[in-house]
Amino acid sequence: MKAERILIVDDDRVIREGLQRILKAEDYVVEALSNGRQAIDRLEEVAFDLTITDLKMPGMSGLEVLQAIKAEHPDLPVILITGYAAIDNAVEVMKSGATDYLAKPFANEEIVQKVRKALDTRAVLLDEVYLRRELNESHGFNHLLGESREMQKVYQRILQVAQADSTVLITGESGTGKELVAKAIHSHSLRRDQPFVAIDCTALAESLLESELFGHVKGSFTGAVQTKRGLFEIADGGTVLLDEVGNLSLTTQAKLLRVLQEREVTPIGGTKSVAINIRLIAATNANLKVMVDEGQFRDDLFFRLNIIPVELPPLRDRKGDLMLLAGSFLKKFAEENNKEVRGFSPEVIELLEAYSFPGNVRELENLIERAVVLTQGDFLQRSDLEMSVEELGSFAAPNTDIPRNADELKERKRVLREQAVDPLEKAFLLNALERNNWNITRAAEDVGMQRPNFQAMLKKQGINTRQRVVE
Repeated sequence: MKAERILIVDDDRVIREGLQRILKAEDYVVEALSNGRQAIDRLEEVAFDLTITDLKMPGMSGLEVLQAIKAEHPDLPVILITGYAAIDNAVEVMKSGATDYLAKPFANEEIVQKVRKALDTRAVLLDEVYLRRELNESHGFNHLLGESREMQKVYQRILQVAQADSTVLITGESGTGKELVAKAIHSHSLRRDQPFVAIDCTALAESLLESELFGHVKGSFTGAVQTKRGLFEIADGGTVLLDEVGNLSLTTQAKLLRVLQEREVTPIGGTKSVAINIRLIAATNANLKVMVDEGQFRDDLFFRLNIIPVELPPLRDRKGDLMLLAGSFLKKFAEENNKEVRGFSPEVIELLEAYSFPGNVRELENLIERAVVLTQGDFLQRSDLEMSVEELGSFAAPNTDIPRNADELKERKRVLREQAVDPLEKAFLLNALERNNWNITRAAEDVGMQRPNFQAMLKKQGINTRQRVVE
């Protein structure tokens, strides 16, 4: 395993060399520099896994080092060193992106513990970024793109369960991407080179569904003109997804339970069982626990399926991902339809963010596809959406209470300015990023802004470009 590299920045030689000695004893590769400018230059030459910098240094301060690192290396963790008198300041500075801080004087054990924690956290995040990249390349980005905390949990869950062979139950509303998650689990499992077979339990009548799952022998029922292998047998060695498993009849549930217990199937009309080796993933938008209580779903089958649950959040609970998804769909459908649609008008952004999307990501995708096909301009307009105000939801009426004093007036004016300016500012940023393939440096140059100021505006508007940026 490659040793992790740590860069120490401190103008105090005693602290600099002391940290270097402690961390080298833990088998890290450590470099130590005396000023921030040297550190920034060194980071351009060598890839480090962690930076530890003093907060107060002559010339370039630790805060300036932190800001420069986050501008060019946003995934690189930074630990700040500060004195007890400056702890409050250090905690405040951490809001600018620092991972942790060390208060002088510090014990060797504390240093090692904080370094290990920062590196472990970075390793998990890098795994998730890698997984998302793999998911996007292998299965498209449409439904699993997202940087929200809710989606981070989904990515982490996929990482945790992919290598296991246990049954997985994926729950979530229609349109949240359950089948794509199932494919992701399969493609990152030890069964990745074997078949992935999916069947929608709502698409077929019960008799046909059983035939699809278990197979049948010739003459076993009207229309069975030849013997047919079932999907469980076809998927031998691989993964079977039963989508909307809550729609199975109680009779089929009993047969499925036996398959899971015995690991063999008997074709309809047959007498000989066939051994199977599959991983089962079930998915549903129904509440199976409620169905069990109501006698509509077998409790023993529920416990067999619910070994590892994966819950997908609805789009309304991950609004931070909304415009990232919308931008991705815009680019996709503009390319497919050979149209030069560059972005969204401020009104469209406001409307999209106000809508609850009961159909989730699938509904958003359909909405953007329709709008791209219909638009005649460079930017999607309200009329391109072809949705009524009622469909898009009502907007909160402005507070018409008259301010009672100067402070209330000032605050009310500030809020009104934000309500008027924020949609325009967000559209401005998204359009600049789309024009420049989500490259922050080029987008900032394109609009005539310094990159740090452009990034500050991105942060203010909650636009996370980490997954879309091409540096």
